[in-house]
Amino acid sequence: MEAFGTFLPLILIFAVFYFLLIRPQQRKVKQHKEMLSNLKRGDKIITSGGIICTINKVADNRELTVEVSDNIEIKIAPGMVADLYTLPASQKKEPPKEENKKNSSLSGFFSKKK
Repeated sequence: MEAFGTFLPLILIFAVFYFLLIRPQQRKVKQHKEMLSNLKRGDKIITSGGIICTINKVADNRELTVEVSDNIEIKIAPGMVADLYTLPASQKKEPPKEENKKNSSLSGFFSKKK
């Protein structure tokens, strides 16, 4: 019984490490593998080097042909893909259309001239 009492703190420390460090990392690796298997032509990606490019061709999940700029293609390994590139929601929205507002007598003084 005393042997169990001496190992109890070690067991608790391992349990905390498992739930706080090991398990989330395994989940992240699983999501990354799933993302790599679902890559298709036209997806915008970010490489681990920070290059934002568009996938032109996926060859047997062993090689990706990506377009970095107009008519500039390179081949990369799928393991070098860090993430899918998505624009933030604030940039995706269209700018609001200007409406005709009634001008007050002082609005001419405070508005910017075009």
